[in-house]
Amino acid sequence: MPADTPRLSAGMTNQHKLGRIGVWSAGLRAESAQSGVTNGGADRSAEIREAVAELEELGYGTVWIGGSPSPSQAATVLQATSRITVATGILSIWNHPADELAARHTELNRAHGGRFLLGLGVSHSRLTDRYHRPYTAMTEYLDKLDTAAAPVPPGERVLAALGPRMLRLARDRAAGAHPYLVTAEHTAQARALLGPDALLAPEFKVVLDQDPDRARSTARAYLGGYLSLPNYANNLLRLGFTEEDLREGGSDRLVDSLFALGDEQTIRRHVEAFLAAGADHLAVQLVTADPTGALPREQWRLLADVLPLTG
Repeated sequence: MPADTPRLSAGMTNQHKLGRIGVWSAGLRAESAQSGVTNGGADRSAEIREAVAELEELGYGTVWIGGSPSPSQAATVLQATSRITVATGILSIWNHPADELAARHTELNRAHGGRFLLGLGVSHSRLTDRYHRPYTAMTEYLDKLDTAAAPVPPGERVLAALGPRMLRLARDRAAGAHPYLVTAEHTAQARALLGPDALLAPEFKVVLDQDPDRARSTARAYLGGYLSLPNYANNLLRLGFTEEDLREGGSDRLVDSLFALGDEQTIRRHVEAFLAAGADHLAVQLVTADPTGALPREQWRLLADVLPLTG
């Protein structure tokens, strides 16, 4: 197996070679990717297609479409690329009937050489009024994917798992886990629980800015909303952070654990820490002053030159 190929769980197909480093971006799921037009009326579909084609050429292994994307938005990225894996990071199970999602998943993988990886999550109670019994809901959803007319094989899906129960479910019922908003310490704990064979592909945020105060300000502006969501807050408390750490956009200690702040070499050191902790693949999210809509292509180019994309 090549050095740049992540571990494969028993059910994971060889097509899903994520590489060592991927790009996670909510900007790639803008409404333009589905309808061709944003709420402001500007067509961004061409911009998105051009950006993902460049990510493929730069050597990134996977494009993670952030912000609960739809299969139609994933189709836009798949159509613009030929080799790179395209994953949803992370699709909410409350928004897509399992049988319809399974059929669309099969259609996309048949059309694009098996490059579509389905990332699934239970979202948050504040984001959907249907939220209830998340572990049971995910288990039942996986059952439906297994028994659909066009089933989704366990090796072609990953779960947004944070706590021990969901991590075990990711190990037993999926290719592995795609934890979001985590530290290298969490990655080490997740690897110990998942065992050596399940895929572990955490997301990690970086701010490419050598001014420490400005970089932390950018990070806090993005982090604050997440800290109000119980799933994330509880996971951080389990990791040893305190309620005080979670206030006012996060303490310096919290920000410095959840983000890499600084120049390219500083970011590389943080990325290597995640890989050393047991990550097979790291989904890097570049956070800027406009994190949800921006496509920071110049920064993606800079990081491609220094990150271990194939090592």
